[in-house]
Amino acid sequence: MGRVTVRDSEALHRALEGGQDRVSVSLSRAAAEMLAKVVDAEVSGRRVVVSHGLDEVSPAEAGALLGMSRPQVRRLMDRGALPFRMVGSHHRIAVADVEEFLAAERPRRRAALERFSALEDELGLTE
Repeated sequence: MGRVTVRDSEALHRALEGGQDRVSVSLSRAAAEMLAKVVDAEVSGRRVVVSHGLDEVSPAEAGALLGMSRPQVRRLMDRGALPFRMVGSHHRIAVADVEEFLAAERPRRRAALERFSALEDELGLTE
């Protein structure tokens, strides 16, 4: 997917200036695909996190990306499961490391949910 252009940004802002509940705007395919992903995430109840575009994030921002609290992120950092570096007295985590951790976690989480679901079925807790 290509980058959103300045033209797309300006078109969106012009369309929103009118204050109407519905707007019509012509966008590049790349911008439309990006907006579709955001809308799809919102419709399915997933959290939408917009990053400031930096290569590193704070533990709190990493928590938002991972769907967990800052203290949980700090425990991962302390265990060495999530690499970080210090900038003065502040912890910084590379966004690439957050994405890599999340990709590695997905199969483990999926397996745990399947075991949990099987246990629910076994105990007769599902309808």
